[in-house]
Amino acid sequence: MSSGVALPTLDLVAPSVAFPQPLPAADVYAVPHTGAAQLGDAASEASTQMSEAVAHGLREAGEAAVEVLGALSGALLAGRAAMLTTRVLASAAVRAAEEQRCLERQEELSAAAAEQWQAAAYAVARANARRTALLARCARDAGAPGDGGPSRPDLPPPLDPVGRPLGEVRAELARLEEALRRAEERRTAWEVARLTAVLDGAAEEDDAWRRLVADRREAMVRRHTASRTAEAERDEAGPGEPPRPTADATADPEAVRALGADILAALDPAAASATVELAVGAVGRAVGRAALDPARARRHLVEARKFVQDANRKARRRRADEEWAAAQLDFLTRRAPEDTEALDEAPDAIGPLRRLLAEGVPLSPGERRTVELRVSERMAHLEALYVQAQCAHALTELAERFGGPADASRPEGQDLRLDWTPDGWGPDHWLRATLVGGTLRFATMYRGGPGERGPRERALDDARCAEAQERLAEFTAVARELGLTVDLRIEQTEGARPGLPGEDGAVVLDPVRRTFGGQPPRGKPDREQSVPRYRTVGDEPR
Repeated sequence: MSSGVALPTLDLVAPSVAFPQPLPAADVYAVPHTGAAQLGDAASEASTQMSEAVAHGLREAGEAAVEVLGALSGALLAGRAAMLTTRVLASAAVRAAEEQRCLERQEELSAAAAEQWQAAAYAVARANARRTALLARCARDAGAPGDGGPSRPDLPPPLDPVGRPLGEVRAELARLEEALRRAEERRTAWEVARLTAVLDGAAEEDDAWRRLVADRREAMVRRHTASRTAEAERDEAGPGEPPRPTADATADPEAVRALGADILAALDPAAASATVELAVGAVGRAVGRAALDPARARRHLVEARKFVQDANRKARRRRADEEWAAAQLDFLTRRAPEDTEALDEAPDAIGPLRRLLAEGVPLSPGERRTVELRVSERMAHLEALYVQAQCAHALTELAERFGGPADASRPEGQDLRLDWTPDGWGPDHWLRATLVGGTLRFATMYRGGPGERGPRERALDDARCAEAQERLAEFTAVARELGLTVDLRIEQTEGARPGLPGEDGAVVLDPVRRTFGGQPPRGKPDREQSVPRYRTVGDEPR
């Protein structure tokens, strides 16, 4: 093989990948290439918490509980979670809880470490978003004049899984979810009390109506609380539809009164007051007409039912928007570690998200598009860093298996260049991989410039090309273990290419510190034009 090309596809996120540490740019002309540095040492120090997945594939599922989540892996998983639907996040939370129960029962798990970490990270994102949204709602109600809103719930801080083992994260997640469940139940009880106060006021001195409303209060709390569990969200099981008025159900005034109470009891506790008043008014008119005109009473109940459905739909949408905004805000405000390249700020997206949570002001369509664009941009940047790191780790594994030095550089216009001289190839031949704009290119290289090659040189070139095909088959297998699919397409099978190891680029492998890193690519495109460069699979987009 003389050359090949591949587009790395990001599949599962390996758990323990850290952000690369950038180094000062080196002048390639002032610092001559002094021989290949060992990339294996460099990669292992750069990702100090890289698991055995780097060298030997993902750990067995039962050992995943001791895996420590790397900062880059954690940021990627948070970004994926921000782009997923509520149903997908809820499904992940159910899986994470079941995996923990399996460990507690000492049962075998079917998920590998990366899958377990993904489920846990998505569950963490879901819990953190619900925590932020709940606190924001309580803060808004507490600030309303004369409302006497509920006190701020005493909740644990948001959970950050980075740098912690999976078993510890699961334990903290269980505590956070239990605290959230209790706080949301108290919040729901307060909302139901506020709602039923409105319903009580609809019929002054009507004790029978008050009893009907009171009888349904606890059921309203239970029904709404049950609809907020991960299992219910996964199955898209809402709180249930209000009962449908029928001719038999409106045969007498007491039946109309009871059916009207049941319809109003189906209201979402957070329903808007204006729509609640419309529904209450329609039920009142139905009760007033029941004795004289049952058909008209039924029409009023149908009208009340539509008001309730509309109020519930808007309340659920508002709650979903708040939790969505909380997840986007968490991702966009994340910071890279201090000793690594900073992530771009996104004030034009963060401002509207904060306003939505603090004041309940919905995002305009343009603001929502801006948020989605900024999230996509940050994801593209993180995925680029991840692919670079994992390509370097895959080459590290090849060098460890087959011997020979390897080094990394970041030449002008390239995201990454990797040179590896397999054992027995030096000093005249080596393999080169270059990553540019998400495209990975491979070439068999020989030392020297372009020119006529004699029969013996060409024969040796072809032999190295044949060996390169075997090494690159190994590369694709190792990359798959690290969460990348590399579908290699061979472009030319004979004839090596001329060049010099480390040429045309600043060496970003410090020969003293042995640290892999580099400056961000030059000529960064305008953020409005940037789009994700790596296709992700295995997750359902929002």
